[in-house]
Amino acid sequence: MKFIRAQAVGIAAGSLVFGSIAAAVLAATPAHAEAFILIDASSGKVLRAENATYPWYPASTTKLMTLYMTLSAIRDHRITFDTLFTVSRNANAQSPTKMGFPVGTQVTVDNALKMMMVKSANDMAVMLAEGISGSIDGFSQEMTDTAHRLGMTETNYVNPNGLPADGQITSARDLAMVARALMRDFPQYEFYWHIPAIKFGKRVVRNYNPLLGRYPGANGMKTGFICASGFNMVATATRDNKTLIAVVLGAPSGAARAIKAAELLESGFTQNPLAWLTPSLGSVEALAPIDATPPNLKDEMCGPHRKRPAAEDEDVDADASTDGDSATTSDSTMGSSGDATPHFSFLLSALRAPTPKNLNLLSDAGPVTPTVVYTGPTRAQPDVADTKPGHAKPSATEAAAGPWSPLSSSALAASPPAALGTDSSGIAVPLPRPRPRPHVHLKLQTTP
Repeated sequence: MKFIRAQAVGIAAGSLVFGSIAAAVLAATPAHAEAFILIDASSGKVLRAENATYPWYPASTTKLMTLYMTLSAIRDHRITFDTLFTVSRNANAQSPTKMGFPVGTQVTVDNALKMMMVKSANDMAVMLAEGISGSIDGFSQEMTDTAHRLGMTETNYVNPNGLPADGQITSARDLAMVARALMRDFPQYEFYWHIPAIKFGKRVVRNYNPLLGRYPGANGMKTGFICASGFNMVATATRDNKTLIAVVLGAPSGAARAIKAAELLESGFTQNPLAWLTPSLGSVEALAPIDATPPNLKDEMCGPHRKRPAAEDEDVDADASTDGDSATTSDSTMGSSGDATPHFSFLLSALRAPTPKNLNLLSDAGPVTPTVVYTGPTRAQPDVADTKPGHAKPSATEAAAGPWSPLSSSALAASPPAALGTDSSGIAVPLPRPRPRPHVHLKLQTTP
């Protein structure tokens, strides 16, 4: 009997220990494998948060820090927007998405940034890293040091583009902080994180951020995807002089992350009469980090159960079609092709809202004015500059080069071609083609 009692006590004690361990594991595992945060960009006040400090793989949202580092190098007079960098074998070997330029191709810093932020070009991120710091390792260490100086204590970088790597770690909180740092330290260059589309040759690619032009007030910043991370997004929007930053990590699809980001932003802009009853979440800097391993969502995101598995190393939701039949390309590169007819307006079917209550958050995608990008030195008559009036132009050479190109929205608004007019907000829009007038043949009669 004593033996039985002792065995029972041992089993009970073991159950308690196991239960404690299980509870600790569950407490350190994000619910539904998703994290998000919403903050006020001006004050840093946290408006909403869930798993905001849980470690996560950043994927291509990494490029926000690459942008910050590049703009810092320009500010410190280490490089200029017109500086030419060369595509190395290492840059050329990066996985898609990428421009796909041959080894030895030269690209200006200005064009590389536009390709990286819109196309999410992994090769351009590596080219910038090698050009600024000499190597990926050196640049990545500088990225990490800068992140920690900005207060991003959970972040570590081992590459400049976010391709899969165990040591590439961040959190929703830290991504909100780098977005806020970009807006605070480089407001004159905000153009780079809300370019609606780029055009290389005859090829046009829309920004992977589907909120641009579809959610009222949306003005940035970056999306990202690898199988291990799920679909990530950093989104910003401004209304009535109030700017919000929303971060979504681990969404199950590009549609889900866009809708979630829009919902977060909308909740921040909507006045809640009972908000005073909600406990304050404090500032973004004050959120306590979580010591844990990032969740690996590879099986969930790219396992055999998915009818259409997402690609391991590319964003798949907004590559402009070149043949009229597909919204993505097979190789996710631009440099190897560019002779197809571009499409300036199309609907992103992936962004159909999953529930009726979300139908009014995103409007249909309309036509956009792409920013031209190219290889080689800055051209004498640049057709790539497109900044808002009153903001600094991307480079000194471009500043002295004359008026904006016909491809810039400001030029189109000021003097639209015959085929374009402007709407009430000054945006160039297509005008209906006039119907041809019928030819009337008059037979003149003469008197003898």
